[in-house]
Amino acid sequence: MYNQKAYHLGSNRSCIRELFEYGCRRAEIVGRENVYDYSLGNPSVPAPREVDETIRRILEDTDSVQIHGYTSAVGDLSARKAISDDLNRRYNAGVKPENLFITCGAAPGLTAVFRALAVENAEILAVAPFFPEYRPFAEAAGLIFKVVPPDEPDFQIQLTELEKMLNPNTAAIILNSPNNPSGVVYTRKTLEALAELLRKKEQEFGHPIYLVSDEPYRELSYGVEVPFLPCIYPNTVVCYSYSKSLSLPGERIGYVYVPETAADSKALYAAVAGSARIAGHVCAPSMWQKVIARCTHLRPDLEAYDRNRRRLYDALTSYGYEMAKPDGAFYLFIKAPGADAAAFSEKAKKKDLLVVPGDDFGCPGYFRICYCVTPEMIEKSLPIFEELLKE
Repeated sequence: MYNQKAYHLGSNRSCIRELFEYGCRRAEIVGRENVYDYSLGNPSVPAPREVDETIRRILEDTDSVQIHGYTSAVGDLSARKAISDDLNRRYNAGVKPENLFITCGAAPGLTAVFRALAVENAEILAVAPFFPEYRPFAEAAGLIFKVVPPDEPDFQIQLTELEKMLNPNTAAIILNSPNNPSGVVYTRKTLEALAELLRKKEQEFGHPIYLVSDEPYRELSYGVEVPFLPCIYPNTVVCYSYSKSLSLPGERIGYVYVPETAADSKALYAAVAGSARIAGHVCAPSMWQKVIARCTHLRPDLEAYDRNRRRLYDALTSYGYEMAKPDGAFYLFIKAPGADAAAFSEKAKKKDLLVVPGDDFGCPGYFRICYCVTPEMIEKSLPIFEELLKE
C-alpha cells in the first residue's frame, strides 16, 4: 500500500527535470558541447570567492563539534542576526532575529508557510506565469490552488482578474519577483495597487490576506528596483534562498521572514515552525548557517548573466520571436511559434535544443529558456532558433 498522489508526483517528474535528464543522456551520445540545454536554472556564475575562503576559515578556526553540531531549530542566532542586520541596512525594514526562521532553501520555507496557512477551505492564488512546484506544494499542504490569468504581454499582475477571484476563503497570494519564468520584475506601482486592493478586501472579508513572497532572485536584477514587499504590504511573508544570489543551489540554505507588522505575526511564526517540524525539519545545515552569517553582505556578479540576457533578447527578437523584456532572474519567456509550446519544444529537441514548454507555468503557448549558460553555447544555438522559426 502506498499513497497514490505521492506515487503520481514521484513517477511524473516536472517537465524541467525531464528535459534536463534527457539532455544528460544526449550529451553522452553526441557530446556535451552539441547539446544546447536551456532547461534548468542552475547558476553558471561561481559562488563569490569570499564564500570559499569563509568555508576554509571556518574549518580551520572553529571546533569540529560547533561546525557539525545541531543548532536551534529556528536557526543559529548569529546567522539570524546577520540576516536581519543586512535587510535593515538595505530596506530599513525593522527586521529582528526572532522574525527569521532558517530553512533548507526556499522550497521548505514555502511548504511550511503554506501548511501554516492551510485552514479549512483556504485558497491560495498564484499569478501566472508561476513556478510549477507551487501547485504540489500548496495542494499537499491542504490549500486550494487557483491561478490568476497572465497579464500579457508584459506579465505584470492582472489586478482586475485577481480581484474577481478574491473571496472570503482567500488566505494568500504567492508572488515571485523577479519572476521565474518570465524574468519580469513587478513594479512598485503594480505592487502598491495590489496592496491597496488587498487592504480593501481584508476589511470586506474580516481577515488578513497574506502575500507569500518567493524571493530567490531578489538580487538578480538589471538596473531596475526590486521593491521589498513587507515595506509596501505589512501582511507579507518572505521566503528567501541563497541558491541564486550566492550560486549555492546544492547547499540548500535560506530563511522565512515573518514581519512583526504582519497580522497575528507571533502565532503565524509559531505555525510556520510547527509546520516545518511536521515535515521533519530539525535545523538547517549548521556549517552553512555559519557561512551565511559571515557572507550576507555579498552580492552576485551579474555581468555574465546580463551579457547573455542582452545577446539572446536582441538576437531572438530580431528573428521575430516575441517576449516581455526580462529585467531580472536569468530567464526568457517566449511566445511559441504556432502557439503550441509543447510541439515547438519537441521540434527543438530533435535538434538538441532544449527549451521548456510553458503549460506547467500556467501559460500555454510560451516556452522558457534559462540563460545561465556559456556564451559559446548561445552562439552555437542561435542559428537553430532562427531555423526553427523559419520552419
